[in-house]
Amino acid sequence: MQVIHTLVELRQALAARPLPRTVVPTMGNLHDGHLSLIRQAKALGGTTVATIFVNRLQFLPHEDFDTYPRTLEDDCAKLRAEGCDIVFAPSEADLYPEPQTFRVQPDPAIADMLEGLFRPGFFTGVCTVVMKLLQCVSPTHAIFGQKDYQQLAVIRRMAQQFAMPVAILAGHTQRAEDGLALSSRNQYLDSQARQQATQLAQVLQQIAGKVQAGARDWNLLEQDAIAQLSKAGWEPDYLTVRQRSDLQLPPTRANVLPPLVVLGAARIGGARLIDNFEFDT
Repeated sequence: MQVIHTLVELRQALAARPLPRTVVPTMGNLHDGHLSLIRQAKALGGTTVATIFVNRLQFLPHEDFDTYPRTLEDDCAKLRAEGCDIVFAPSEADLYPEPQTFRVQPDPAIADMLEGLFRPGFFTGVCTVVMKLLQCVSPTHAIFGQKDYQQLAVIRRMAQQFAMPVAILAGHTQRAEDGLALSSRNQYLDSQARQQATQLAQVLQQIAGKVQAGARDWNLLEQDAIAQLSKAGWEPDYLTVRQRSDLQLPPTRANVLPPLVVLGAARIGGARLIDNFEFDT
């Protein structure tokens, strides 16, 4: 496995590698959720590239950019064990050799709600770095975890609108035995918060069950779920049912509903957790 830090070296290495070429963009501090994406990439054949870069542009001023875990040596050991071919781990000076004054502004209709509402500017930072990484790697495929559901939707829309020659693929959310979605930020949970952390997934599944049983008052479903988590000591940002196709609210009066997803974000202890479940009615 090659560990590469500069764009010149990356392009030289890629020129000697076969297609297809699949990239898995990450911010490092890898867990089995990330590694499952590497396995998915390896199954496509050709060359598998993992990128490791903590992207300053997608962190708000009060968020954890400076303290976000940087574990490159351990990450590379895990990637090597999975058979990854290339790790591209640029420094900020390598990826942003000059101030990144050009930014990719995503469609507000899909980016300024949910995560975008509570983390303004987040998806501009995500789209900008993903656009740049895809330009660096020139992959045929790119895989993103489904746990970051809205991020996946935004990136798919970006690739479609820019006619980018890359297939954006989803990797299934990986979970601990008790159902908690794997996340690098789970390590911020103390022992008590870790025991409570599964409540987010449980409440989201309860919402889905109510919709399948016929509930259609989306505001009431959200308010009840927020009240339930708040009573348990959480600080919810949102808990909501959306159409998978465009993340808009479903119609309240329809004989047949489109494919749906229930999404949530809430804080417990020192961590902000997000999760989602797709379901049909």
